[in-house]
Amino acid sequence: MYIMASPTGTIYIGVTNNLLKRTWQHKMNLSDGFTKKYNCSKLIYYEEYNDINEAIRREKQLKNWSRYKKEKLIKIQNPGWLDLIKEPNLER
Repeated sequence: MYIMASPTGTIYIGVTNNLLKRTWQHKMNLSDGFTKKYNCSKLIYYEEYNDINEAIRREKQLKNWSRYKKEKLIKIQNPGWLDLIKEPNLER
């Protein structure tokens, strides 16, 4: 489960089984949709799960949270909303 942000603070919550690849896709605007429309290209938060169903449950939970609650969660791990993956290295 991961959270991307735009330069203006719009956030997107998603789930993937390959965070580096998915982050790169968002950064390169390879998928049409919300992240491309709002330029959500900065990875600001993520959680790792071994079970995809747990990750999906967490994604749905966060999507139902208020913006304030989401911001509090992000600030615990990343107070400056820094990009956690500047240039993904997909060779790993």
